[in-house]
Amino acid sequence: MTMTNFAICQDKKQWDEYILDNDGHPFQLWGWGEVKITTGWTVDRLFYHDEEGDIAGAVQLLVRKLPKPFGSMAYVPRGIVSADEDKNHLLSQLGDYVKKKHRSVVLTIEPDSENLLLSKDWKKSKNHILPSDTVVLDLNKSDSELLSAMAKKTRQYIRKSSAESINIKRVKNKQDFDACMDIYRETAKRAKFALHDTDYYQNVLDKMGDYSQLFVAFYEGKPIAFLWLAISAETAYELYGGMNDLGQKLRVNYALKWHAIRKCKEWGLSRYDFGGLIDGGVSTFKLGWTDKPTELVGTFDLPLSKLYGAYSKLLPKAKATSRRIKALIRR
Repeated sequence: MTMTNFAICQDKKQWDEYILDNDGHPFQLWGWGEVKITTGWTVDRLFYHDEEGDIAGAVQLLVRKLPKPFGSMAYVPRGIVSADEDKNHLLSQLGDYVKKKHRSVVLTIEPDSENLLLSKDWKKSKNHILPSDTVVLDLNKSDSELLSAMAKKTRQYIRKSSAESINIKRVKNKQDFDACMDIYRETAKRAKFALHDTDYYQNVLDKMGDYSQLFVAFYEGKPIAFLWLAISAETAYELYGGMNDLGQKLRVNYALKWHAIRKCKEWGLSRYDFGGLIDGGVSTFKLGWTDKPTELVGTFDLPLSKLYGAYSKLLPKAKATSRRIKALIRR
């Protein structure tokens, strides 16, 4: 096999149809690649062809330039899209492709899987981009089954917040989007986390199209909370969310999340991913929705250069520096 088994796809419709038909993650959809292009990544959307010439897999590969002498890093978020028995072989071939075309120091993958058998060439990495610990709900279960797996307080707060005079709807218009951004900035300041600039979130809304679903909770006609999902045919993934002080007081996040979960069930999706667990109250809130958190396989690196060792040691320091700079900018 050679790198010619991979062919770049330039047809958005063909790409998305394959990803959707084969249970791919929202981060493998065309629109997500377009979002990442706006932040400095380049994107190769690759179909893998078998010996008969049929498409046997697909991968949206993100590539980012690095300072000399490292060249670049290649990254696959929540992919590849193929039959499980083919994944290891395709990933090996992808490593050859990346090394030859992009001269990358590493190929990093974060599969949307709880089990994945990789060859010994792959190394488990602590340098995560997406969290591996999360909550994934099985939307094939009934409402009563989902509720029974929740903590008692979660069920209570769902009922209590749903009883308030709250109207939840999906929005796309600029006025409601701007209100959500105001809420998000308020949430970020309160919780002390960094945000992208507003254009980034506008790009997510625009470029993901129907695969971006923004749910907003209104009280007396004014937005008080939002929950933003990326969706594919099978998976809903929580991107962002926030609420203002009134939203906190009314515990509207319970009613809002339960509304989004039930809507995804109605659409026929089978998985609802809470977007990862982090330390503190957010994780406590998320863990109240399940009796069994999910642990994905995590982050794996395929070293492609003798410089990989230096790269893997410098990356955490570079991330820490970037976080400090962002913190200073926010002050």
